Parts: sequence; C-alpha cells; structure tokens
Amino acid sequence: MKILLRLLGLGCCWWAVMAHAQAPGELPVAKDLHEVVHRVPVSVQDLYGRREQRQIPVTVFKPAGDGPFPMVVLNHGRATSAEKMAQPARFRFEQQARYFVGKGFVVMVPTRVGYGETFDGFDPETNGGCSQPRIEPMSLAASDQVLAVAEFARSLPFVDASRWWVMGQSVGGLTTVATVWRNPPGLQGAVNFAGGTGGDPVGRPGRSCAVTEIGRLWKNRAAQAKAPMLWLYWENDLFWGAQAPRDWHRAWVEGGGQAEFHQLAAIGPDGHSGFSIDMDRWVPLVDAFLAKAGYTQPALPPLPAPSDFARIDEVDKVPVGPETRQNLYSRFLASPLPRAFAIGPGGAGFATGDWAVGRALGFCQARRGITCKLYAVDHQVVWRN
Repeated sequence: MKILLRLLGLGCCWWAVMAHAQAPGELPVAKDLHEVVHRVPVSVQDLYGRREQRQIPVTVFKPAGDGPFPMVVLNHGRATSAEKMAQPARFRFEQQARYFVGKGFVVMVPTRVGYGETFDGFDPETNGGCSQPRIEPMSLAASDQVLAVAEFARSLPFVDASRWWVMGQSVGGLTTVATVWRNPPGLQGAVNFAGGTGGDPVGRPGRSCAVTEIGRLWKNRAAQAKAPMLWLYWENDLFWGAQAPRDWHRAWVEGGGQAEFHQLAAIGPDGHSGFSIDMDRWVPLVDAFLAKAGYTQPALPPLPAPSDFARIDEVDKVPVGPETRQNLYSRFLASPLPRAFAIGPGGAGFATGDWAVGRALGFCQARRGITCKLYAVDHQVVWRN
C-alpha cells in the first residue's frame, strides 16, 4: 500500500502488560493463518508536543503449532489523503504475511495511531510539511509503536521475542530504519521496502521534498544501529525516484550502518508499490537475506512436476464440484500466464500474475482453514491423487 507525501509526525509509545484480543470485525479472516486481532495500548506524541493514548489494532498471523516462533513486525505506509488514511480499519498484508508465516514466523501487523479506526484528527506522523520537514519526531512516533508491539508480543506464549525482525514499506520502511537504530532487545534484522517520506507522486513525481533531511538523519543515527538490514527500492518509484534511495543508502553506510541495497527494475506504473505487486522478484532477495541468519525454511511447497492425471483443458477431470469446474476453473483457463490453480477439501482457488502459486494456495485455504494442493500451474496439470 502506498504511503505519504505531505504530512508526517513524531511520537513516543508506551506498552502495557494488559492487552486484549478483539474480534476481527468486517474484514476477512485467514483461518489457515490463525488470524486474530489484538488491541495494544500505546501513547504517542506529535510534532507539536501533544500526547495522546490509544489502543491500536494489531493483526496477528501464525504458523500451525505451539511455537514459540520468531516474529516479524510488518509496518504499513502512509496514504496520500485523509480519506485514505481512514481506510482500512486495520492493515493485514495477508499476501505478504502468508510468505513470512510460510518461513516459520509469527507476523504482527500494527495499524498505527492516526490510521483506520484511530483516525480522528490526531496525526502523530505529520512532519510539518515540505517547507521545513522534520523527520526524526515522526520516525520516533512510528517506531515507538513498533516497540510497544514487540513488548506486548512477549506475553504471547507462541512468540519467541528473543528473535524478531522489523520490516515495512514506504513510511513503514522509514519506521523500520528508526526501529533498527534504537536497538531493541531481540532484534535480529530488518527489511526496508521503499522507505522514505515527503513524496508527492502527482505534484512532484520522483522527488521527495525531504531528501536532504532523511539522508542527514540516517547518517547521524546509523552508528547506533547493530542489526543488519536489506533495503529494496524500485527504479520507477514515483515518490522518491531512483537517485534519492541510493543517496540515503550511502549516508547510512557512511554513518556506520549495515545495509545490503538492491534497486529493482521498473514495475507497473509506480514502483513504489513493489512490495505489493513484485513479490516474484523481492521474495528471492529476502529469502537469501533471511538464510544468512539461518532461516532457510521454504515459504511454499516445492513445485510439483507435471503429471499424467489430465490435460490442462480436460475440465471434467478436475476433482472439484461441477459448478467450480465450470466457473472457477474455466476462468483459470482463460487467464494469462503465470497462473496457478489449487484445490482442497471443499475449496478451490486460482491466481494469475505476481506470486501466482502462493496466492492461489492462499485463496483456496484462507477462509476455510483447509490445506490445499496445486492442481495446475501455467499449461501443466501437476495434480497427483
């Protein structure tokens, strides 16, 4: 999801030992990922010294079993308008969370103060505007909430809080960098997806108004950071452009920070959305980065070899109900490559495009909490009884 351009803010958060689970409400729930929502109390201060207390929704996904599992705190960005900041009620990132759960992590997705259900005019992530942007206060506001969530996670018996990672996209990436320089206990590493602030993809495409301020802040704080980072940006990012992320990375490294940098080729109309639309390319880079820390579990089952169960166009042989065959499978056959079709007890799902195999399995499994297997990938049937 895209993030900011004009406003941003500051904050400090506190944690409380008591937080409670809440019903997820109207948004879908991924039963196969054991999705649940907690409300975690935080206290934040904005750029102007106003302090407020809120309870933020934190969406939690976990692998099957008791754990304890390592954890990823996954951070959203900032919308480009007040109307968009009010939606959704909570962030989920189900597609990306499914990847990390497959790697063996609990995933916690906080919806920070000022977004979704806590959108009420108090904005602790405003940076004061482009005339004199102040980046550190809003970085602290956002990262304090990450620290509150990490502290709350210590109360969950299935989380190993001595092994956790922070990741995020756009202002969520800025939040990630700030969390790393603060060296919280147990933090092992971080991934910054297109992190930054001060962008305006319409009024100033490719030019953040806070390039200098971000570089200066990150260079000054980098020596405090201990955890290694992976930074992923895209060439056609309409919020920052191609050069600013390189300058920010150079500033971080010159300041003493550790960060492996990759700038991926252009994707879609705006590479700022690469976190959501370019999983096929960023997943291998994150896989390799996590493997350096010993996390080598594959996120998806191995792709089966083609079978002789049926030809791809033999609709009547697909082992699902007639309505699913005629509707869902026919749509799969009409979809472009890459594509995948998955089936399970009482369910089916297909996907086309980016990360098609993972999304097809997710669509099949999520709402029913079942385990699905691939039936077909691209032009090949891979199903075996």
